[in-house]
Amino acid sequence: MRRVALVLLALLALPLPAAAQTVKLGAVVPLTGRYGPGGAQVRAGYEIAVEQVNAAGGVTVGGKKMPLELVVLDDESDATKTVARLETLAAQGVGAYLGGFGSDLHAAAASVAEKNKIPYLGIAVALNKIHQQGFRYLFSPFWKSPDVGKHTVGLLALIPAAERPKTVAIFQEKTDWGQEMNAAWTEAGKSGGYQVVVHGEYAPGAKDFSDLILKAKAANADAVFGIPTPPDGMTIVKQLKELGYTPKLLLLIRAPDSLPWTKNLGKDGDYTVLAAGWHYAVKAPGVKELNEAHEKKLGRPADPIVGPAYACVQIAAAAISRAGSLDHDKIRDAIAATDMTTVIGPVRFRPDGTGIVQAAFAQWQNGKQELVWPKEFATAPLAYPAPPFARR
Repeated sequence: MRRVALVLLALLALPLPAAAQTVKLGAVVPLTGRYGPGGAQVRAGYEIAVEQVNAAGGVTVGGKKMPLELVVLDDESDATKTVARLETLAAQGVGAYLGGFGSDLHAAAASVAEKNKIPYLGIAVALNKIHQQGFRYLFSPFWKSPDVGKHTVGLLALIPAAERPKTVAIFQEKTDWGQEMNAAWTEAGKSGGYQVVVHGEYAPGAKDFSDLILKAKAANADAVFGIPTPPDGMTIVKQLKELGYTPKLLLLIRAPDSLPWTKNLGKDGDYTVLAAGWHYAVKAPGVKELNEAHEKKLGRPADPIVGPAYACVQIAAAAISRAGSLDHDKIRDAIAATDMTTVIGPVRFRPDGTGIVQAAFAQWQNGKQELVWPKEFATAPLAYPAPPFARR
């Protein structure tokens, strides 16, 4: 008995574990590698949002106000490292995961979040397939492949019916997302009034797109649609110019989202339509403050992926406060029940974790991204048809 009593006394003398002083949000973001420019936008959105949430008092946990703490790790645009970094964050006791940039990285991340039962919020991921695998902890306030296809019809409706593209070439990346967008754009042609005349496939990281471009040129395709990575997209534009082919409409998802597009391509990058799903001119609460903070931080209004990233933090913070707890399941259920207005507009989630969100298309014009659709928010009309590269 004496020994038991001494052991108990020794245990009582041990210091108690320190109570958490912050609520950690763990983000794995590609800050280097092929997705680096997009990852930089994601990080900026997270950082500004955390600063502003904390300036407003933070989140409420157990009746106590606590600040958010953002922990960002670089996965170097490598899905294997995405997985490893997420495991590192889980060991640090994060309340929720925030995702990076690129559907392939998110696909890898979703399985980790499910295994660890930690809610995951990710944007810059249009891949719909990962939401059809029964994942309960995956949420994405971002439009998906079927949404992009459907809204492409709305984009084309900006053009007088007689002048709209009638023939389209799809440059299909050999990935799950490439397959999805090929199917979505082919389906959209039924109501969009165009026929897909070229289905051209290429492997990510390809250096020569001349075969695809020459097939599109020979078919006299009015438009080219694709989802290239930033390096692939820039190569495509350079080779379009070299081969003397200028589609009337060039719609490229992902590649033109970031500033390096115009820095590297100059006027050749103009007239490209991008589908980042948001623009700093969108009318929503908090956009003015976000733009001011981004201007102070980087010298320009918020880039297109910054807004959706900021919204992820808004959603996570609101869910944690509603849950009133750091219990992952309670936070997960609170995110699933989200019905709020963020800087990207109203956000709700379907049972599969896909977001019901506002959509937007922008276009590079004179070295600036102009919002062209929806028309009610537009900062400039769609510039169509694109003039030949030689006359820009």
